[in-house]
Amino acid sequence: MPKRVAVIGGGIVGLATAYQLLRRQSAVQVLVLEKESGPGRHQTGHNSGVLHCGLYYKPGSARARLAVQGIRQMVAFCQEHDIRHEVCGKLVVATEPEELPRLHALAERGRANGLEGLRLLGPEEIPEYEPHAAGLAALRVPQEGIVDYPGVADVLVQEITQRGGEIRFSSEVISLQQKGSWRIQTHSGDYEADFIINCAGLHSDRVSRMGGSRDGAKIVPFRGEYYTIRPERQFLVRNLIYPVPDPKFPFLGVHFTRMIRGGVEAGPNAVLAFAREGYRKTDVSVRDTIETLTYRGFRNFLLRYPSMCWHEFRRSWSKHLFCQSLQRLVPEIRMEDLLPGGSGVRAQALAPSGELIQDFHFVRLPNALHVLNAPSPAATASLAIADEVVNMAQDAFAA
Repeated sequence: MPKRVAVIGGGIVGLATAYQLLRRQSAVQVLVLEKESGPGRHQTGHNSGVLHCGLYYKPGSARARLAVQGIRQMVAFCQEHDIRHEVCGKLVVATEPEELPRLHALAERGRANGLEGLRLLGPEEIPEYEPHAAGLAALRVPQEGIVDYPGVADVLVQEITQRGGEIRFSSEVISLQQKGSWRIQTHSGDYEADFIINCAGLHSDRVSRMGGSRDGAKIVPFRGEYYTIRPERQFLVRNLIYPVPDPKFPFLGVHFTRMIRGGVEAGPNAVLAFAREGYRKTDVSVRDTIETLTYRGFRNFLLRYPSMCWHEFRRSWSKHLFCQSLQRLVPEIRMEDLLPGGSGVRAQALAPSGELIQDFHFVRLPNALHVLNAPSPAATASLAIADEVVNMAQDAFAA
């Protein structure tokens, strides 16, 4: 009798997991449960659409390994299904002397992760790739690119249904009970499954607790806010321009991204969101806010990074400060070039110690697997993450 597998979450990781299950397992029935009315309505549809190739991540980590595998799989998937994408390359630009050793270390890390074609540039070579960028040195990363992730999600939906899978939208999971099989209560009805895979993103920790996990990590939502560049000034950016990340801080810093659907974005910053789906400053969830502020890990995070938190908060409210950050990379950018853009919310797992969990984090329980942390480059690596999930659960499907 086929194993009944319920995938909770219809973002790109959940859809990729259902797709890989149906490709690799002949004796499974796959059901995807998604609380929204369509696929990829949160992180998948609110990110900047970058194809990340594994430059930043610690060699040997799951994040590095799956990023390198994942970009190859994602590009191949886009080519096969005629999804808009472009491997255009990016520059990481050092603008201060203290950033130069970090830039060289970043190049070494990228090579250790298997990246090809990395090239360190002097200041006179930067304009070959980005005529309006300026810095003391730069790292050219040719394997990075841009892609239409909502388009990927739409194709995954088609592939899942064509392969016999079922997707139920508007089906928020509100209860999980394990009595032999899983009994899953949702707003659209009740379902049964032999195995559950939790890919619920912003709500993955809550779903895991419903399923009996006692993992101490908690999702703390960080909103990333963007400006868009005025159309007549978009010539200032050809492709992707990033700063050298500061290892003292857990985020990459604001940068420039040409988007596959047209236009150029500048951002994102990283500020606490007062709702897990808080895409506007005015979005507040009492439950989400209380849960974050009373979490020991968040209080420890504030103690670890007080200056960064204060700087990000000020920059969120000051277009002038935001513009100053961007001018480090492209000096010609002006405040009047910046128009209000969109925003996204990172589903970032935070440990009780206050450390951001940097790697992908999976919890395997009897008849369940929970994807508790899938930060960037999760969209790029979604097909590789899905392979990892199927491999981890292989014994359950074979039983």
